[in-house]
Amino acid sequence: MKSLSVFIFFFALVFSANATIRNVPGTYTTIQSAINASVNGDTVLVEPGTYFENINFRGKKIVVTSRYYLGYNLSYIQSTVINGSTPASPDSASCVRFHTGEDSTAVLQGFTITGGTGTKWLDEHGAGVYREGGGILIALCSPIIKNNIIINNEAISFSGVSGAGGGGLRIGDGKPKILNNIIMNNRGKYGAGMVMNFTGATIKNNLICYNSQSSTYQSGSGIWVDGYIPGISNVIENNTIIHNSADNGTAGVASIYSASVILRNNIIWGNTSPSGPQILLYLGGTVTVSYCDVQGGYTGTGNLNVYPQFADTNFILANGSPCIDAGDSSSVYNDPADTANPSNAKFPSKGGLRNDIGAYGGKGSSLLAGTGVIGVKNINSNTPEGFNLFQNYPNPFNPSTNIKYQIANSGFVSLKIYNILGKEVATLVNEKQSTGNYEITFDGSGLASGIYFYKLVTENFTDNKMMILVK
Repeated sequence: MKSLSVFIFFFALVFSANATIRNVPGTYTTIQSAINASVNGDTVLVEPGTYFENINFRGKKIVVTSRYYLGYNLSYIQSTVINGSTPASPDSASCVRFHTGEDSTAVLQGFTITGGTGTKWLDEHGAGVYREGGGILIALCSPIIKNNIIINNEAISFSGVSGAGGGGLRIGDGKPKILNNIIMNNRGKYGAGMVMNFTGATIKNNLICYNSQSSTYQSGSGIWVDGYIPGISNVIENNTIIHNSADNGTAGVASIYSASVILRNNIIWGNTSPSGPQILLYLGGTVTVSYCDVQGGYTGTGNLNVYPQFADTNFILANGSPCIDAGDSSSVYNDPADTANPSNAKFPSKGGLRNDIGAYGGKGSSLLAGTGVIGVKNINSNTPEGFNLFQNYPNPFNPSTNIKYQIANSGFVSLKIYNILGKEVATLVNEKQSTGNYEITFDGSGLASGIYFYKLVTENFTDNKMMILVK
């Protein structure tokens, strides 16, 4: 009943009596021109396609959405792309910006956000000038960011700035809600996935994975939080924060400079740095951790330290996972009920109604992407030593790229390419191979531009990574 009421509310928001639907590209050739023409209450409806833009909400209380909201067809998220790789200025290169007082009636929904390199931004608290928000920059406002794939953005250039971070998102001085997004393969010198600076944000039901290249300010490749607002905490609930990497500090969650963080019902696992833990506190940062599955363990009520066990689809929990029905037992955190069997959870939640730990638990649980879009590293086991699948190079590529991998034991090896909808488009290896290091060249001449995934499967190891073909 709760999900129905949320849908009715959002439907009313989009189609209120005084609202105008601004169609892109039918009426407006660009998303930004539709935003500029909008008034409060309007909806900018964007058809599938790739839009090379760096958009700014300009304080408008509007919804900018793909056709995903009509029936929640996940394919529209993958096929409606805001690509920020061609900015008018390299210092204003976030894909999407919110910094003119937008509130929760400003909604960004149903897009792939990619190619952004961040905005040169004066810190609101006098710390200096930074390059932040590769994918999305939020400052002094509280929009809703939901049901997007925020992928392959970066904030790494130190040119003319004191630091660079928030490859996926940078949030500052507001109370935004970041809901049901995939935040993946972004790069930042701190907070590669997400930076939260003096915020009271709500972060729920997101998959935050494979973000990398963080090396400064204690890193925090998954989520980096700093600054204290009296009486306000950042709520990070029912997320899967996994396989992010950092050069130092933590690759998981960092709470620093007196930040206050509540971590509840999250999976925080497989985040790798030379010496850092999954959760790091520094210079007065605080964190309350409960009902989380944290690799290496963490003190708090209901916490686990056990491999989560995933199915081979986008980090959905496998049947029998110890994270099923292991979240906070209060009914306010329950998973949605299956209408056909109300005592059971609705897929992608599993088991009974008690909260499942991770991105697919709790009242906001929903599928985040089509089957096989992301895949799972090291199914039902910890990383086997000596097995690796490396990021392809170059990436993006045109028309060919090199893929390297390492196998520790001889056996059957499969290396296949999939499009963003999970359809197999090429087989590169399908044979028995001996222990060793391998490099394969993939030629994408016959394929359309877009996001692809390459997946390695051996008898002991499974992993995949994303790559982008640009023609």
